[in-house]
Amino acid sequence: MQKISDLKILFFDVGGILLSNGWGHESRKKAAEKFGLDFEKTEALHNFIFNVYEIGSITLDEYLDTVIFNQPRDFVRQDFKDFMYSCSVELPEMLQWLKEWKKDCGFRIISINNEGKELNDYRVQKFKLHLSFDAFISSCEVNMRKPDPGIFKLAMGIAQAAPDQCVYFDDRIMHVNAAHKLGIRSFQHLSFETTKQILETLKKENFNQ
Repeated sequence: MQKISDLKILFFDVGGILLSNGWGHESRKKAAEKFGLDFEKTEALHNFIFNVYEIGSITLDEYLDTVIFNQPRDFVRQDFKDFMYSCSVELPEMLQWLKEWKKDCGFRIISINNEGKELNDYRVQKFKLHLSFDAFISSCEVNMRKPDPGIFKLAMGIAQAAPDQCVYFDDRIMHVNAAHKLGIRSFQHLSFETTKQILETLKKENFNQ
């Protein structure tokens, strides 16, 4: 049985919990409408290459060369990139609450997220994510992406923590299951209130040991 007092690390996804997904399906649909793109064609190209971008093998410009600027357009690259950045918005309640909760929670908090470098850097700076996290395990920096078990193993190695010393939160059940298979206690984020309750319980149990 896990000893709550041995808990060291809370691992968190970012998109879908604290912020909107950086360049998710709905954002791509809106981009197609705004810029007059053939959504099905651009989506096929996106699906072909986006994973390569997320593991840091190509830049955002190289991604856009393949998906958007593979033919003449009546809009400029910077306008499209600005739109991409604007799709990142803070989700209600969770981020601001976590920044305050972290101050005396007794845990180290580390993000494990799939994100391309330019979008990742923008989101960290724009939303001051350093106030929520002690470190960032981002796919673009470690050349792996969830649900690859390697990214969770790397995160635990960096944190110097065993699986039973960690808890993981993600909005996608596939990623929750991937972490769970490694022995990490994992929860699917369903709402601010449910995740808040789990975190408060962990904190209370930790301090009562």
